[in-house]
This record gives sequence, C-alpha cells and structure tokens, in this order.
Amino acid sequence: MKLSNGKRLERLHDRYQNGDLSRRTFLTLSAAAAAAVGLDMAWMRQALAAVEEVRFDGWGGTVQDAIDKYAFQPYTTKTKIKVVQGTFGDEDEIITKIKTAKPGDYQVIHSSGVNYYIKYVNGGLTSEINEANIPNMANVLQPMIDPFRKLTPKLSAVPYDYGTTGIAYNTKVISPEEAKEKGAALLLDKKYAGKVGGYDDMTTRVWYAALATGQDPNNLKDMDAIWAKVRETRDLAKKFWSSGAELMDLLSKGEIVVTDAWSGRVAALQDQGAPIGYLDPAGSYAWMEDMLILKGSPMAECEELINFMLDPATSIAVAEGQSYPPSLDPTKVKLTEKIEKLPAFDKTGTMKALTFADPVYWATNEDAWTKQWNRISKGA
Repeated sequence: MKLSNGKRLERLHDRYQNGDLSRRTFLTLSAAAAAAVGLDMAWMRQALAAVEEVRFDGWGGTVQDAIDKYAFQPYTTKTKIKVVQGTFGDEDEIITKIKTAKPGDYQVIHSSGVNYYIKYVNGGLTSEINEANIPNMANVLQPMIDPFRKLTPKLSAVPYDYGTTGIAYNTKVISPEEAKEKGAALLLDKKYAGKVGGYDDMTTRVWYAALATGQDPNNLKDMDAIWAKVRETRDLAKKFWSSGAELMDLLSKGEIVVTDAWSGRVAALQDQGAPIGYLDPAGSYAWMEDMLILKGSPMAECEELINFMLDPATSIAVAEGQSYPPSLDPTKVKLTEKIEKLPAFDKTGTMKALTFADPVYWATNEDAWTKQWNRISKGA
C-alpha cells in the first residue's frame, strides 16, 4: 500500500510523539517528505542539512579522557554524531581564540563556572538554551544553577561538576597533622623552599594570599598584604604549574612536596597509589564547572549532547572516571560510594559548606589584579 505524503507526515509525527524517533530524525525525515511534494520552508533546509559533528573543548588529561570514554563515545554510538575535541590549559586563552573566531567554530566549552561565565556573557559569546530539550536538568543541584541564572535568566550553560582547590602534600615529607595545623600557611613555610608549587593563575594566587592574611577572598581590604604574600609564595616556589597533567607530574615525581591543587587530580593520584594527602583549609577555593554552549552552535544537537551527559548513568560514570563529584542532586539521585568519598563531595546538596568566588566582585577587579599578578610572576 502506498502512503500519501500527508499520511506519511502524520505517521512520522505520531512516531515522534510516541518517542520512537529522535527530534533530529523526525525533522530530517519530515523535511524530506515535505520536500518531495514541493514544500520549501526555512526549517526544512536546516533539518536536511543534518549536523554530523559537535565541537567540544575541555581541560584534557584524565578529566577529558573520562568524558570521552563514558559520555562522548556512547553518544556517538547512539546518534552517529561525532564529538570533535580540543583542549586548553588556561580558559582565558580559549576565550581569546573564541573572540577572534567565527560564531560556531567553537561550540561546547567545559568552563570554569560563574566567574568565567560572566566573561562569556560580557563578551557577547553566549547562546540561549531551550531547557525543555534538556529534561535531565531536573536532577541538577539547584544551588549550582542559581548563580548562573542570576547572571542570565535564560541560561547558556548547565552545571556539570564541582571541586575545590585545596592543599596537596607529600605524606612522606609532611604529616597530615602538620598539614592540618598549618593549613594555607603550609605554602609559605620556608622549610619547603624550592619544593613548593602553585597554580599559575591570578585567582588562585590572590585567594590563597587572602587565606594567609586572614581576609575574606570575596571582600579584600588590604591588597598590599595580598601582593606581599603572593611574592612570598613565588620566592619559595619551584614552579607554578599550568595544567592538571603538569600538577600530577610534579607531585608524582616528588619535585614539589606541597602545592595548592585541584581535588579531582589529587584523587586520581591517590587512586594510582601516590603518597599524596589533601586538605581543604577553611575558606578553600571551591568552584563548579559547566557545559557552556556558545552562540552560533547547532543548539538542538548541543542540547541533546548535554542532556545525554546529564543522564544519571552517564554522569555517574564520568564522575567516577574524572574524580570530581557530579552536579546531580544527591537527594534526588542515588550516587555511588566512590563518589560520596570524593574530595569536596557535598552530601547535603546545599553547597553551603563550600566557598565560591563572587563572580561580579572578581570580574570587577579582574583586569587590575591580573596586571599586578603578571608583573609579580615575572619578578617584580
């Protein structure tokens, strides 16, 4: 029996409504059927030009390996859409590249939370997500979504994981008791001169100087004292590292014995049997990461990818692989014992025990503090 084109379109629509077809497949097939009878509308051309790949840029190393293995590869198997990947060590660098590229050249960024989100917003680089296409957002921690929505009621990003920048130390050299007693001051202990490390980043350097001087990192009163502490750490440091891979290499080889460090990278080293302890001193720098969709991206495909990544099974597998807690609300989704033991994991779902940067305050001071940090890092 031959079907009329009208009947074919009705049946395709019924299958889509019943969940038998993805949105992309429905649009593509219905556009093809409509084109066969001479209809020509803008949405048909877009649907027929099927997206075959989505670009993603992230932090590389163990974190991106886990995302690739547990999210991207299964997503490609399911949808036939390839995820083309790039990496960066410093998010400011990728922002500079995005600003000079054409809209759509860069699409999904594994971004460093609200204090970077505001940079994309101020740069006019953000999209507007259709949250109806990401139903798995219902399981995302509301305290992680709220800071983004305060900046843009219509979101361009979805929180994905979180962690802390605490203190990592070699347990063959420094005992847990000494680390706990000294806290942030451990980075300034002259006993470890030449064996100290730190993240080559203005925010981290100023944050830890704030803790060392007893100031609120979100309301600094004495910047002279801050810069003096930054210089002290610089003079004691063997090296300021610039990527998670470099951090892990310096710690695992014993080239440094104490450093501020990303919680997940330390957890990965501990899993490998390295003698590395981890401490979150009071006021430790907490951060969240998100999946940001840039302006000019194929929105339906990017939204579908993020929804897939937020599926509890996918998100839990990625979290275990990258050693950072997922953005899933533990009061809604049963998480695993391994995740519950990760550094920085908040079992309450309130995030109240973590100290995040005030994005507006830090963005306001970003330029001036970055210039001063650049001068100090070069020896001033």
